[in-house]
Amino acid sequence: MNSKGQIHIYTGEGKGKTTAALGLSMRAAGRDRKVLFVQFLKGQDTGEQFLMRKIPQITHVKLANARTFFHALTAEEQKSLLEETEKEWESLYKQIMDGGFDLVVLDEIMAAMYLGIIPESKVVTLLQEKPFQMELVLTGRKAPDLISKEAGLITEMRKIRHYYDQGIQSREGTEY
Repeated sequence: MNSKGQIHIYTGEGKGKTTAALGLSMRAAGRDRKVLFVQFLKGQDTGEQFLMRKIPQITHVKLANARTFFHALTAEEQKSLLEETEKEWESLYKQIMDGGFDLVVLDEIMAAMYLGIIPESKVVTLLQEKPFQMELVLTGRKAPDLISKEAGLITEMRKIRHYYDQGIQSREGTEY
């Protein structure tokens, strides 16, 4: 792996952003590449988290985890989450910059930026300073222009129809 690692963005209103990032992670792990898969705002355990814990090439980390949606937290809980996440981000940034990973996925980083949990400027700095060969994937709705400008690949997931709209809730093993 001597070529420049690319920046991928999976965004849009459709389903499949995390799934696409997981597929790329499985492919990389299958080629014995080291993967760091960071999930923002994912409080509950999901099927993919259980699987990633079993794959030695994948390191799984959760940041900005809350008991419920960010907007449903009290002001005190939001403040605490922001302070905790700022510390976690600094540690994560150092871990990424150490260059020990071939692929880094920042799952739902767009939502974390949109909610003001992670400043956009910190993510731009990461994109500009990432290790040369590292592939970096960012997922989530509402990809900011400053972030998009740094990407070599942007895939927009578009919702045409979704069973949520008919009242079908998230299902274990399919959505989580």
